[in-house]
Amino acid sequence: MIDSIYAINNLSPGEKERIYKILIPHEVFLRYQIDPDTLKGNDGERLVRIHCTSGLHFMRIELKRKLDDRDPVFSLDLSDTRSHQIELSFIIINDVESERFNIDIDDEGRDTYFGTYRRNLKEEERAMKAGLGPGQVRKGLRMIGKFFPRMEEFVTRLDKKLYVLEPLTYHSTLFYEKYGFGYSRGRRYMEEIHQGFSPGGIPYNRLDDSSPFRRRGAEKTFRGRSWAIHDGILGKPWEPPTMFKTLGKHAAVCTFPDGLY
Repeated sequence: MIDSIYAINNLSPGEKERIYKILIPHEVFLRYQIDPDTLKGNDGERLVRIHCTSGLHFMRIELKRKLDDRDPVFSLDLSDTRSHQIELSFIIINDVESERFNIDIDDEGRDTYFGTYRRNLKEEERAMKAGLGPGQVRKGLRMIGKFFPRMEEFVTRLDKKLYVLEPLTYHSTLFYEKYGFGYSRGRRYMEEIHQGFSPGGIPYNRLDDSSPFRRRGAEKTFRGRSWAIHDGILGKPWEPPTMFKTLGKHAAVCTFPDGLY
């Protein structure tokens, strides 16, 4: 029975590829002139790599505009959970033609793990001023809405009713709310954060212009709050909630009413 990443990974290479490539939005193939059947570009080079080793509960897709590009256009990680659900572990759809912000490495070239282990403050400030959120090295292609129907089709084929994820940042959590995700853990935490950014709340009072990431007025936007949280304004590290998307249903949850991007 094909009902997990593990089960797919144990299929033949051709069968695995046929199943996994449905996760890539057709619009990405069109934009970069990649054949969705052969996964090759106009020059004949294969531009999609699907990492799906037999015996593992994890898979990764990377699609590049050119093989020597530093960043992929489309990158996706999926895994099986212990409760036999599918976890969306990582998804990004980069505009690789936009400016890059090196928030992922510090001045000595060490990995920052997207600012979660160490930080490159200069690059983070540049990224923030350019309209990006924490964890972003480039602007996105605004195609995430094209991906979710693909994800639902994929999960349906595995005879599942939902899939789960743990957002890496506050602002991405709010975006997932907009796309119909609900919470299995962490909704109260998100509501407490919202209350804290209301007048009189501790995070609100800490928006005192003491750093570029704690500007007054930042409480009004997804990104403003997210950068402040990334900067430690809560007094503790960000705790990713656990969210789920029931197939074909919108959870209608909003923990930041009237928030602007």
